[in-house]
Amino acid sequence: MPLLITGSIATDHLMSFPGKFSDSLVSDALDKVSLSFLVDDLVVRRGGCAANICFGLGMLGLSPVLVGAVGEDFVEYRSWLDRHNVDCDSVHVSGTRHTARFVCTTDESMAQIASFYAGAMSEAREIELRPIIDRVGPADYVLIGPNDPEGMLRHTQECRTRGYRFVADPSQQLAWGDGAMIRRLVDGASILISNEYESSLIVHKTGWSADEVRERVDLWVTTLGAQGVRVEGRGIEAFEVAAVPDVEPLEPTGVGDAFRAGFLAALAWELSFERAAQLGCLLAAYVVEQIGTQEYTLSRQGFLARAEAAYGPDAARDFADHVQTFSP
Repeated sequence: MPLLITGSIATDHLMSFPGKFSDSLVSDALDKVSLSFLVDDLVVRRGGCAANICFGLGMLGLSPVLVGAVGEDFVEYRSWLDRHNVDCDSVHVSGTRHTARFVCTTDESMAQIASFYAGAMSEAREIELRPIIDRVGPADYVLIGPNDPEGMLRHTQECRTRGYRFVADPSQQLAWGDGAMIRRLVDGASILISNEYESSLIVHKTGWSADEVRERVDLWVTTLGAQGVRVEGRGIEAFEVAAVPDVEPLEPTGVGDAFRAGFLAALAWELSFERAAQLGCLLAAYVVEQIGTQEYTLSRQGFLARAEAAYGPDAARDFADHVQTFSP
């Protein structure tokens, strides 16, 4: 069964600052911040959370369904995704707005300052999931990633109403969303995915305790950066999986999206939650070692060797049963 991935589709403008933002911030003058940073370089890459996740799933040999809104400038990007096993037939094309843009500067400590122009993404609220399900068949999961807020709420409610299993991945939208919105996005999710800071935001803004959040979802996956990932949920004993060792990070943008792709791929292959967390960490390692969210390539032999080095021969064998070929 397919995976439906809803969320942002964007172009990433990525810059690197050869210093630390913190050196230019004065703690007692943060209400008057006015800064400009001279960056070393600028690269323009394909991005957007939903598109990044779909790319990762496609690289692992699956055929995810991308659900989002774009502008008429999406033509070349669509061809790229088509070549990497992504079903783009349910992408909404705006007649008036450009595809969204993400502009991000990263300093030498991997801290980031970013802005996001929504553009055509605001039309995601016009997308209904039922016709997509009718076209592709019942979905394993519908991931609801950061997107137009009204679109996220609509997709979440439709999943509840129609009984579609959904993955709550509010991510960047947690920063400005209020408690009522976040409660509606999280409640009833089969899986909730967040990083450590986002987990704290969910608890703080919803007014729920961490235990109350756990009661409202089946599985809560918390990424811990270089420390790996924590998985907890109903009927399982909480556990952590270490990150892949010997990684040389270049740029963190899209790392969380790659983790989500690996995690969902393993579930689609009916592997355990532990294997899902390991596969997510493996794919994330490839992204952080590149500049750009869809610039990595995979070779079967190298991927399985890295899996064995990180997580042992049993994990590599489990992955080998499914990783037959990679997308070109």
